Amino acid sequence: MVLIAFGCSDANRNFVKKAVKIMDRSGLYATGEKWEKARKEALSATPVSMEEAHDVVKKALKVAGGKHSFLKEAEIEVKEKTSEWEMPQVSITDSCGKKIAVVKLPQFSGNHDEGLKYANTVIEAIPENIEGVIIDLRGNGGGDMYPMISSVHRFIPDGNILRFRSRKRTMWITLDYVLNVAGIKKLTPIGCPVAILTDEGTGSSAEALLLCFRGLDNARVFGSPTAGYASSNRPYKMSDGSMLVLTEGCDVARTGEEFCDDPIEPDVNTETPMEESMIWFKSLK
Repeated sequence: MVLIAFGCSDANRNFVKKAVKIMDRSGLYATGEKWEKARKEALSATPVSMEEAHDVVKKALKVAGGKHSFLKEAEIEVKEKTSEWEMPQVSITDSCGKKIAVVKLPQFSGNHDEGLKYANTVIEAIPENIEGVIIDLRGNGGGDMYPMISSVHRFIPDGNILRFRSRKRTMWITLDYVLNVAGIKKLTPIGCPVAILTDEGTGSSAEALLLCFRGLDNARVFGSPTAGYASSNRPYKMSDGSMLVLTEGCDVARTGEEFCDDPIEPDVNTETPMEESMIWFKSLK
């Protein structure tokens, strides 16, 4: 007679242990009683398959990292890497009596060379004598913030533009740093008024870009509240090829306001943000 034992394998337990260790070290919310309870539940679990181990980790991850954290299955990761992304679109209009650039920025998750193409598409399309810019972030769910910010860097003041606050420290992000990562040469600033359009689909890195304009006298936001994912994530490759994506920091605007899981409210809450922004431009001297 051959006895076959069914039970929790070392591979499944080790997967959970490694994930919990990562969350313990860096998870934004991995402190306090709620996390201690979730941590103990995860470590005491006995998953009999990798699928069950994933479920255990996903449950703990929502406590340690909040709603922006997730476990990306290996097969989904491959699919996303081969997915297409949209290029930005730029048009010039004078419908409000001023020469306005309308910049539609979609989400972006391509490689470095594609990021250069993304940013330069916007930079090269905007003339020096522009009198205003509309940055349309509606439906932009995020991705790589560096090409996005770089594409409109001429409208962002130099120096510190954003902060990331983790459990252990706060780090300033400068415009020079962003441009260096993206591989974009810094150009002369354009100090014209900036209108930003948002909706419930504006999330993650698009919210980070939005916050780069927070507190500027010449910037105004039109539309509806954002998705509420204004936080920074870090990916960790796991043993089975999956990716643990953990929220490790909140976004902090130059004003000192901290954002993370709550939507960012527009200055003007409206169902017609494009029209309202044009009215605003027209009212400016």
